[in-house]
Amino acid sequence: MFEQRPNRDSEIVLVGRSNVGKSTLMREITGHSVDTGQKPGVTRKPNHFDWAGPDFMVTDLPGFGFMNGVPEDVREQIKTDVVRYVEANADKILVGILVLDGKAAVDIIDRHSGPDEIPHDVELFHFLRDVDVEPVVAVNKMDKVDDEEERLNDICDRLGLYPPWQQWQETIAPISAKRGTVDALDEAVRHHLHEAGRDDLFQFF
Repeated sequence: MFEQRPNRDSEIVLVGRSNVGKSTLMREITGHSVDTGQKPGVTRKPNHFDWAGPDFMVTDLPGFGFMNGVPEDVREQIKTDVVRYVEANADKILVGILVLDGKAAVDIIDRHSGPDEIPHDVELFHFLRDVDVEPVVAVNKMDKVDDEEERLNDICDRLGLYPPWQQWQETIAPISAKRGTVDALDEAVRHHLHEAGRDDLFQFF
């Protein structure tokens, strides 16, 4: 399922847990309808959206983590596939957008933090950096968060970024994909596209 990657030299990927709103964000970025479901784990294979003009695409990778009714070995396989995909294509990936649920992320990270456990989200953030893919954390569903500043500082803290979050605006982007409020993400992505000499892709962000 992961093998049929369109032949594109530049790519932006969306990664994250199931049910954080990746497919909704994908639709917001591309203007293209993507299957979304009420049940987590609907996206099981990469959704590529490639424009006919430039040599570029945006890819929504399957969500990982707990999914109702999905056996653990399948969940682990999805996570492995996502990691392998990013690793194999790292030299073509301009930005890795890690989507978090702003309302639940801190609780989930804290619940899975322990001496022998690194939370998936934190692990993925550092993994992107390790393979030289610029990470942008899209903190979604911020319209449902009461204390935005505190929540974003807490997320920075969990990711090993020194708060306040405002000094990480190329990395932390508070958004509400459902409401179409994604300006902070566009700004962050454009920063990295500019650094990569790809201002030609601004038209998509």
